[in-house]
Amino acid sequence: MATAVFRWLTVSVQGILQISGLTGQTFLVFCTAFLLACFLLKRSKNLPPYPAGRVPVLGHLLALGQASHLKLTAWRRQYGDVFTVRMGMKDAVVLNGYTAVKDALVDRSELFASRPPNYLLDSTSGFGKDVASGRWGTEFKQRKRFVTATLKNLGMKVGQDSIEEDIREEASFLRNRITEYEARPFDPAHDVTVAIANVICSMVFGRRYDYEDETFRELTEGIGAVVADHGAGQIISVFPFLRFVPGVNWVSRSVSAHIAKIQKMEKEEISRHREHLDSENPRDFLDFCLLELEQQDKLEGLTEEHVLYMAQDIFFAGTDTTSNTLLWSLLYMTLNPDIQNKVHEELDAVVGESLPALSHRSQLPYVNACLQEVMRIRPVGPLAIPHATTEAVRVGEYDLPKGTQVLLNLYSLHMDPAYWPDPDRFDPERFLDAEGKVINKPESYLPFGGGRRGCLGEQLARMELFLFFTALLQSFTFKAPDCAPPPNADGILGLTLTPHPFQLCAIPR
Repeated sequence: MATAVFRWLTVSVQGILQISGLTGQTFLVFCTAFLLACFLLKRSKNLPPYPAGRVPVLGHLLALGQASHLKLTAWRRQYGDVFTVRMGMKDAVVLNGYTAVKDALVDRSELFASRPPNYLLDSTSGFGKDVASGRWGTEFKQRKRFVTATLKNLGMKVGQDSIEEDIREEASFLRNRITEYEARPFDPAHDVTVAIANVICSMVFGRRYDYEDETFRELTEGIGAVVADHGAGQIISVFPFLRFVPGVNWVSRSVSAHIAKIQKMEKEEISRHREHLDSENPRDFLDFCLLELEQQDKLEGLTEEHVLYMAQDIFFAGTDTTSNTLLWSLLYMTLNPDIQNKVHEELDAVVGESLPALSHRSQLPYVNACLQEVMRIRPVGPLAIPHATTEAVRVGEYDLPKGTQVLLNLYSLHMDPAYWPDPDRFDPERFLDAEGKVINKPESYLPFGGGRRGCLGEQLARMELFLFFTALLQSFTFKAPDCAPPPNADGILGLTLTPHPFQLCAIPR
């Protein structure tokens, strides 16, 4: 037994060295520096229990591995809905399952509405100057209200003055772009990301970019790199001092370089907007922000730096999550040709040859069910962004002090067999009732989170997903290239859950 444990520990340490870039000597120094603190730091008295697999200094980092949403869901079956994981030197309480997650995320939302310190997230958000990473308080609430109201003014709504026509136009551009491949195999990631990013750019910067624009290609690839680096850089977030250690600090250096490029573009856009600002006719998000900088009537202490990070927030969140969900939808259509055929039949019967519009949404229950099922089986934010308690709170029989880090395992809701029989099977009919109507708000389903920290852009994302998905499926049949293996549906967990790179063929219909 002892030999097996030693062998496991040796292999695990070798794994963490390889992933993080630590040398053996650096790792020994690292362990020595923290081992004493590991024993001296006292754990809160009544936190939930630890799962097995905790080791000194690193805690559960090795046990969690690179697919932590899967490990946490597996631990739920063994330890229940509430347990504690040790993230380096700090504890994080994990909530699993619909009852526990809904209690924290929705029913008692304000008690779990803050954010814990996280070096990589904080460093990319100006240490809380945005909305997504902002700590709970008056400034956060003001920024959230301002961003939500501004996005609605810019068309994040259904009906008059909606951004629908801009999305439909961009969907046509994407459809034309895919037509150029002439049914040859291609990787859809770049084109899909540019299309979604262009919708966001039209709202934030008042402009769109060509698919071949090299600067924009670098920016969209930079977004993907930053999201992926957050997964690889978990050890930097847990032990921020490692950003100063040569070799291991490649992640933080990579994030910083990509963020610098993105912010360079943002600063250029802010300067351009300031030169052409019309206070009577604000055109986009930056215009509204610049007017608020002058007036200071909605946001106390607003600075240009806040504007930079709030715009970056929208750019990141609005591009990465929606583009990945659309990629997942194409992947699952490729894997399930019978389901894809049903989508085609419904679109042909309802829409015909005209470009799909939001007015068709209520007439396309199977299409909507497919998109709901994509977001169930592969939620792009399976663990959401970590939360923190705003005051001491009791969860079941346990006591969580103020500031406790809380991980909300949304993946466990979506893969719970008590609500979703055979959860690994892609089945859109889960979201249709006996009369064939869409079930829009089923239990154990929170793809956009909820409560005080729910996704600000949910309505925009749903509009985009419907309009892009229907435009593409109306025009093409998607299939894997001949003699190629089917796409890998496991996903890669960074800041979001992204598909492995895959190719498909788009056959004109």
